[in-house]
This record gives sequence, C-alpha cells and structure tokens, in this order.
Amino acid sequence: MKIGILKETLDGERRVAITPNIAKQLIASGFELLAEEGAGEYSSFKDSDYKNVGVAVEKRAVIFHEAEVLLKINPFDEEDLKLVDKGQILISKLYHKSNPDLIKAIASKGVSAFSMDAIPRISRAQDMDVLSSQNNLAGYKAVILGAFEMTKIFPLMMTSAGTIAPARVLIYGIGVAGLQAIATAKRLGAIVEATDIRSETKEQAESLGAKFISVDNEGEETEGGYAKEASADYQKRQKEAVNKSLFKADLVITTANIPGRKAPILITEEQVMHMKNGAVIIDLAAAQGGNCEVSEINKTIVKNGVKVIGTSIDPRSVSTNASDLYAKNIYNYIIHLTDGTNFKWDLGEEITDETLIVQNGTIRKN
Repeated sequence: MKIGILKETLDGERRVAITPNIAKQLIASGFELLAEEGAGEYSSFKDSDYKNVGVAVEKRAVIFHEAEVLLKINPFDEEDLKLVDKGQILISKLYHKSNPDLIKAIASKGVSAFSMDAIPRISRAQDMDVLSSQNNLAGYKAVILGAFEMTKIFPLMMTSAGTIAPARVLIYGIGVAGLQAIATAKRLGAIVEATDIRSETKEQAESLGAKFISVDNEGEETEGGYAKEASADYQKRQKEAVNKSLFKADLVITTANIPGRKAPILITEEQVMHMKNGAVIIDLAAAQGGNCEVSEINKTIVKNGVKVIGTSIDPRSVSTNASDLYAKNIYNYIIHLTDGTNFKWDLGEEITDETLIVQNGTIRKN
C-alpha cells in the first residue's frame, strides 16, 4: 500500500505529518511511502532525509495520483480535493462537527476519510491522541511567548538594588495545555493560579504547584473527557471568583476549547479594561473564536495597555518536536487500523468507528 505525505499549505503551518524516522518505521512494516517535495523543510527535515530511509520524493500531483492513502495534519481544502481520486483514503484532522460543508465535499469525491481530532479519549488510544501531544507543546510555548512579550521577569530575584517580586500567572483551563503551562510557569519561578469548570482538575493543578481557584460547578458536567460549554450562571460565578486574580495577573493564558463548537468567552472586554497596564493575554483558542472577547487569530491587540495575543493551540513554532509527536501518533493509528498493509475497516471497534467520518463517499458522522 502506498502512503503519500503531503506538504501543508495552510498559512503559517510549519509541521509535517510524517518525519523521516517514522517513515522508516512504516516502510519496515511493509508500506511504500511517497513524500511531496519540501514537505518537511520547515520542520528541519530535508528531502534527502526522506530519500535516505527509502521514501520516494515526488511532486504534489504525483503524490495525489499514485498514493492510496493521503496524509496531512490540517483538513484537506478545496484545492486538495480537486486532485483526490475516488477510492483514496484521507487521514488528517477534519473537525467534522464544525465543518459540515467540507465533509460533504469529501464525500462527493467517493473517498474515505479518517479524522485525527476525533480519536476517543480512552486509555488504549492515548498513543494516537494528536490533540494531547500537540496541546502539550502548545502549553509550554504559550508560557515562553508570554515571557517574551512581558516587560517583567518570572522569578523572585534579590539583588543589591532591591528585590524583584515574582510574576503572577493565571491559567484558564486545566487540560493538557493548561497543565503544561502551569508546570512551565512554575519552573520559571512565577506564582501560578488556575481555574477550570471541571472540579476534578483541582488536584492535578495543585500537584504542579498552582493555586486552584474554585468555582461551584454543581450541574456542570464533562463530555468525553472534555469540558462542555458552561451555563450562563456558571460563567457569572467564575468571573466573580477569578476577577481578583485576573486583575493582578501579569500573564494570562487561556486554553479552553470545546470540540466542534465556538470557544467559550472567559474574559470579556470589560474585564480586560480592569487588568494591569502591561499585562499579557495569550489566547490559545483564538482559531475557534477566542476565550478573550477582544482577541483575533494571529493578531496582537492592545486594549487599555493590555496586550492580547490571539494564537492557535497548534504549536507550529516548535515544528520539529510537534511533527515528531504527530508522526508517532499517526504511525500508531495506522498500525491500529491495518492488518499487515490492508485496512481492517472494523466498525465494531471504538477507535475506528469514532474516527471514520466518511466511508466510500458515505458520511458516517455529522
């Protein structure tokens, strides 16, 4: 079976779906691999690195024409679908719940499509979970970006000229990204506070040294391991509980995303107006509408002296590590889906059932 590695075309994307090391492992498992020219260049992988492990490096049109399985990180777009042939298998993130038109377009091509962002949160799928692996890096990078944008240092520092107080960091959302942000900020010496609708995250946050800001969450539940959209009453209570910390914070990192839906607003423009002059907000949910009311994706907006940076949960600026992790996830996923080099199509198995969005032109999941 021929697997094609496509170069990402999304503006600002620097990652690649399969790295040379993982390509070598797939070839050892019996697959034949083709990679588009320059697919890994922005992740520091040369075409020669792929050739050295047995990958055929070809032009984009050749990959689409010859590969039976096409791999990407980001969803296949309109230009991609023009080159897709009936019967091919597409594997990428699809965000099918929020992209119904894309799923219809994929189905119209008579192909099958698996969505990497639909991996269920169960223990045996952990080594395939691209959201967790990528979010881990995003949490780390958010703190580093915040440190660069701030006009203060993180740690307590005693000098002959006096003592510098530690920076105060507030983190919304204690999932994978939030936990890594807590750990990174603590290692850099900051005072860290965190909040989440899921009360069960309190122990996790505190184990990393953060103070958990408790909000009564009676009646609020989770869905499949993810936080669900909070009620208006909870949002009001959260603002009241968090405002004191928010208004004192030097750096705020928001990480709350709800699969298939617009990101919840956690910080309103009114709250931003009451924050410290010079404070920084890193909004990792900006691509889904943002957790801060004033944020915009890939833009820095200054409001009342507060710098609001809208960015993505995808850690593109650390593309080498991010590509390594994504590639390991997709290798484990492909091995799970296949027997030898043939797809099993076992729809009675949870991981296959949840991630197979389109099968031979028929939409399975909406």
